Parts: sequence; C-alpha cells; structure tokens
Amino acid sequence: MRRRRLMTLLLATPVLSLGLARLLPGSRAAEGFPFQLSESEWRQRLGDKAYAVLREEDTEPPGSSPLLEEKRTGTYACAGCGQDLFRSETKYDSGTGWPSFYDVIDGAVGTREDRSLFLGTRTEVHCSRCGGHLGHVFEDGPPPTGLRYCINGLALEFRPQTGAAG
Repeated sequence: MRRRRLMTLLLATPVLSLGLARLLPGSRAAEGFPFQLSESEWRQRLGDKAYAVLREEDTEPPGSSPLLEEKRTGTYACAGCGQDLFRSETKYDSGTGWPSFYDVIDGAVGTREDRSLFLGTRTEVHCSRCGGHLGHVFEDGPPPTGLRYCINGLALEFRPQTGAAG
C-alpha cells in the first residue's frame, strides 16, 4: 500500500504542477508590474478572448489573427496597456500561423521559463509594463538575432505610422 501511494504521489506531483499558475486568478499581479488593474477591470478592458490570452496565458488558434496580413509600417503595442513592443520592420512570416518578430523594442518584454507542456521547457514572453502574456520566443528565427517571437495577435494592437504608405 505504501508503495502505491508513493508511486501515485511521484507521478501526480509533476502533472498537477504543470500550468497550475494559469488557474490562479491574479497570479501575475503579485509580480508587481507597473501597470495593474483588478480582474474585473481587465475583463472589461479586454473582452473575453483577449483576456484569456493576456491574463490567463491562453493561445489563439493559428491563422486566426488579422495581424498576419498586416504589411503597413508601424508599431505593435500591448493590447492590455498600450506599451510599444515590436516595430513592423522586425515582423516576418514564420509560417507558424502567429505574428512573428525577430526582435523587440528594448525593455518592452520580459521572459520566464514555461514548463506547462510535456514537450519540455519553453520561454514565455510577457509585457514588461502589465505582465500580459504575449506568446513565446524560440531560437529558430532569422538573422540578425536568430530569434522568433511567436506572438498571439489578440495580445497586440497595431498602430500605423502616421503618413506611412502601405
């Protein structure tokens, strides 16, 4: 009987810990980001789908973002707090189904280890101002950085450059 309990505990602990932070409302707020709102304010500001992505670390379906087709010159900002994150010059078609960038605006994003999948460790990307989940960064991008910031379109707001041709 002891052996069965021990085996159950050893097998269940990693499974239960995976993604547990996603189930805790406001877990990001405890990290002390400069821009903070209550859960109800976030819900009102973002709507259901963007809230799920930015505040609950959900992922939008691949190919669903209108930003995949955005070709104008401008800036991609956080849909949660408005902080500028990416410049259009760094956007490229990665073929993944999500808007992808090879570089960020200095200081605009933070990263942390993400072990929510059984596939190993990924690097989660979030807005440095509000902590909103943006997506993940991978080391298979183009030069000059070799990085691929794979970002949920629902986490972004595109701001065209004034007077930019497109």
